[in-house]
Amino acid sequence: MKCPFCSHHDTQVMDSRVSEEGDTIRRRRRCLSCDRRFTTYERIELAMPAVVKRNGTRAEFDPAKLQASLRLALRKRPVSTELLERAVARIQESLLNYPEKEVSTDHIGELVMNELKQLDQVAYVRFASVYKSFQDIEEFVNAIKEMQKPVKPHNGGGRPESADKA
Repeated sequence: MKCPFCSHHDTQVMDSRVSEEGDTIRRRRRCLSCDRRFTTYERIELAMPAVVKRNGTRAEFDPAKLQASLRLALRKRPVSTELLERAVARIQESLLNYPEKEVSTDHIGELVMNELKQLDQVAYVRFASVYKSFQDIEEFVNAIKEMQKPVKPHNGGGRPESADKA
C-alpha cells in the first residue's frame, strides 16, 4: 500500500478490525519511510452488469428499483418482507453470475416474473400486465395460463407451485 504522505510503497499493518456490519475491514497502517500512520478500508466491490433499456440507453443496476417493482406488484398481497428480500437477492445473484457485462431490461423482467410466479399468482399477473403492456383480456388469460404451468421451486424460497394445478 502506497503511503498517502510520502508515496513510499512499503507500509506495515498495525491493526485490523472488521466493521460491525461485517462487510468492511479497517486497517491502521504505518509508513516504514516517514513513520506516519493512516487508515485504509477494504470492502467487497460487486460488479453488476450494466442495464440496457429498451430504448438502447444504458444505466447502472439499481437494486432499489428492482425491490420497488416487486413491492408494487406485491402490494396488499400476503407475501412477507423476508420472502420479498430473498427474491431480490436471488435476482441479484443471478445478475452477478450473468456472463455478459450488459443485461437487457427484458432479461431482468423475465427474472422478476419467474420470482413472482413462485411468490404470488396475483402479483405475477399484475407485473406481467404492465411489463408486457397488455392490450386486451386475451393477454390476461394467456398470462394466467402461463402462470399455471409448473415451475421448479427455490431451495428455501417462496411457495413451490404444484404440478397438478393445470
